[in-house]
Amino acid sequence: MPDGTNHDFIFRTTSDGILTANNQGTIERVNPAAAAMLGITIEGAVGQQAAILFQQNPSLLNLFTRDGEQTLNVRLPKRRLAIGVANTETSGSRTILLQDITEKQEFESRREVLVSTMAHDLRNPISAIGGFAELIEKFGPLNEQQQKFTIRIKQTVSKLYDVAGSLVDLAWIEAGMPLAHRPINMMLLIEKVVNDLSDMAQEHQVTFATSVQNPLPTVMGDQSRLEIVIRNLLHNAILYSRPETPIAVHSWGDTNELYFSVADRGIGIADEEIELIFDRLYRSKDEQIRELPGGGLGLTMAKTIVKRHGGDIWASSNLGVGSTFTFVLPVVKQES
Repeated sequence: MPDGTNHDFIFRTTSDGILTANNQGTIERVNPAAAAMLGITIEGAVGQQAAILFQQNPSLLNLFTRDGEQTLNVRLPKRRLAIGVANTETSGSRTILLQDITEKQEFESRREVLVSTMAHDLRNPISAIGGFAELIEKFGPLNEQQQKFTIRIKQTVSKLYDVAGSLVDLAWIEAGMPLAHRPINMMLLIEKVVNDLSDMAQEHQVTFATSVQNPLPTVMGDQSRLEIVIRNLLHNAILYSRPETPIAVHSWGDTNELYFSVADRGIGIADEEIELIFDRLYRSKDEQIRELPGGGLGLTMAKTIVKRHGGDIWASSNLGVGSTFTFVLPVVKQES
């Protein structure tokens, strides 16, 4: 099948809306999906000025009038919502792609309610256990062994309370529930997380040494989830680093894969534990690590999210010297 015929078939049958306008802002093509989304007819739209036809829809109009690549939320009739992506072709014409995300947004909203409700329902009995552990001490003296067990109950209760929400969210992701699938600028995402954690790093007397390829290849996926991965890795590096040491943040890529690594000079991980650190709720037996806050879910969450994006994550470490965590993700294939 010739390329032109194939492209025309996709244009007519895709569920995403597609509109094109020339460099004068005149609508030249509208596919059936775009007409249905916007409540217009193809015949009535072609030949019209975008500035007139969409004057009541500022976001959509911005996609036609702004230069370069743009991504905006676009309001659709009947309280629906789309993600609009626009780009300027070499001829000066403008192509707009609309993807209806109404159901996805409602699904994500229901997920947040479910996670919040289930976390609340889990925390109530957990709090009760902690309360009873506190009461035990008030009904007479405890021997040394009983005191030790009571302290352990309190520590476990505190950890479970903190990770209840994350446990539910992890279960949601592991169940295969859909993630967003959008282009992500990883360089900006890395810069955001580094900036967000800079105060924490300063408090722990460590610094970030960042080296990021510019530009990085584009990754498709769920930005909020990948932010969790980067945040968890940097957060751990801060906690486990020794004062006055740098944390190396490095990211690079090619036409096939994008890599991200975090290297610290800290406590390190024993050889026999390196394969266990991604297990759910696993905490090292090392007393230096047990004294630090954490519920043992950060690396499990990171691995699950990376795997859901078609990537992989691993660690290398020397005990007492430091650790390096690296993940790899597939990138968007660029046409030749």
